[in-house]
Amino acid sequence: MPTQLSLIPNFSQTTEKARPFLKWAGGKTQLLPQFRKLYPAELKDGRLTKYVDPFLGGGAVFFDVAQSFPIQRAFLYDINEELILIYKVVQREVEALIVKLKQFSDQYYQLDDEQRSVFYYQVRSKLNAQRAEIDFNSFSVKWIDRAAMMLFLNRTCFNGLFRLNKKGEFNVPFGKYKRPKILDIDNLLNASRILQLAEIHQGDFEESLEVIDSKTFVYFDPPYKPISKTSSFTSYSKDSFDDNDQIRLANFFRYLDKTTGAKLMLSNSDPTNIDPSNRFFEEIYEGFHIHHVLANRMINSVAQKRGPIRELVVTNYQVEHLNGQ
Repeated sequence: MPTQLSLIPNFSQTTEKARPFLKWAGGKTQLLPQFRKLYPAELKDGRLTKYVDPFLGGGAVFFDVAQSFPIQRAFLYDINEELILIYKVVQREVEALIVKLKQFSDQYYQLDDEQRSVFYYQVRSKLNAQRAEIDFNSFSVKWIDRAAMMLFLNRTCFNGLFRLNKKGEFNVPFGKYKRPKILDIDNLLNASRILQLAEIHQGDFEESLEVIDSKTFVYFDPPYKPISKTSSFTSYSKDSFDDNDQIRLANFFRYLDKTTGAKLMLSNSDPTNIDPSNRFFEEIYEGFHIHHVLANRMINSVAQKRGPIRELVVTNYQVEHLNGQ
């Protein structure tokens, strides 16, 4: 093992900030410059020392907050057990994961286009067949192989989607990329380092209640409410997230606001992009501060009609620079 890892740099040699290591539909990396203007002022002066993310997803906001502000602890949740498995492997066994991914990378680059497609579907079939053997509640060596397969598929599949069917099987087709970046050693090492301050849990968003207090910044990034027939904001997990769940989340948001003193921020789609009369979120988040950001999302099947669209950000605090304070 030591000889295999001899090319892996030390943390001290990696200077770039950690970024999301998963390609993620609806990921927030592109929105971070706008989000930073909406973060609570208490993050900057150290009054908020805990970060809670009940819908972890690609983790862009976690990595941004954890590396920009004096956060001491983080609690990361997601209902998607496959996703949580990957995060825990990156957190605990990143070097072993890198070795596995290097094997995938070296083998894949030696294949022609037809062979790559065959190899991709072989890995996908193996991943899905292995699912029955995985105990998602107990960390094991099998998790490392599974995380490597998931990351390989995520980097080589169509549009970099992370999508599971109702059986929990990965079902995204092959993507014909010339030189996909299957392995980013520096970023995985940096991500692992940042994840050391986090507790990672698989579960429903309401389970985060027990760790939220007045020193907490909570960022909610639920599966987005679909705003067109062609959008598929909720397909990353075998568990659906419908309007009743959106309402349940809004009630949870309101409960936290009343009982914890935490600073809360939530993202979602803006249905008024398609239907100006659809005030779904304005109604369920009545009394809170609703902001708009612009995102490049593919919500229209006609290429000429694609472009920046509005998304909503809800906060339970005033944003100082927007209020002249």
